[in-house]
Amino acid sequence: MHLAYPAVLAALLFCVGLYGVLARRNAILVLMSVELMLNAVNLNLVAFDVWLRDTLHSGQALTLFTIAIAAAEIGIGLAIVLAVYRNRGTSAIDRLRDTAETDAAETLPDDAGTGPSGTDAAPNGDTTTATGRPGDNAGKNKKAEATR
Repeated sequence: MHLAYPAVLAALLFCVGLYGVLARRNAILVLMSVELMLNAVNLNLVAFDVWLRDTLHSGQALTLFTIAIAAAEIGIGLAIVLAVYRNRGTSAIDRLRDTAETDAAETLPDDAGTGPSGTDAAPNGDTTTATGRPGDNAGKNKKAEATR
């Protein structure tokens, strides 16, 4: 058997996988494309092992190792995609640019949460003093909310 046939097939598989990685926006399809690329590499390893008539069959052994690593990679990858889908509601790669959570202290300036005279203003208008006790406006705001 000629080496050209499996090499051309592996090149085509790799190109299809590369196109899938670059063009697809769904994370599961990207993982499938990566697996297609790995299978193209495995096909090349086995083809060159047969062509070189290696007595140790190192190409085939490396292929088995690569298959085991790829199985672990796809398991972890799918678990991550599933967790992201549950948290974000989408598996589109374009919408997942901000995967890291930002700390509220990093996004707000130092005096952004402080109300007048050293009190912290809550979103509903309640104010508390630095000791955590309700300020003068706390009772008025609760009465106003009860009448709404």
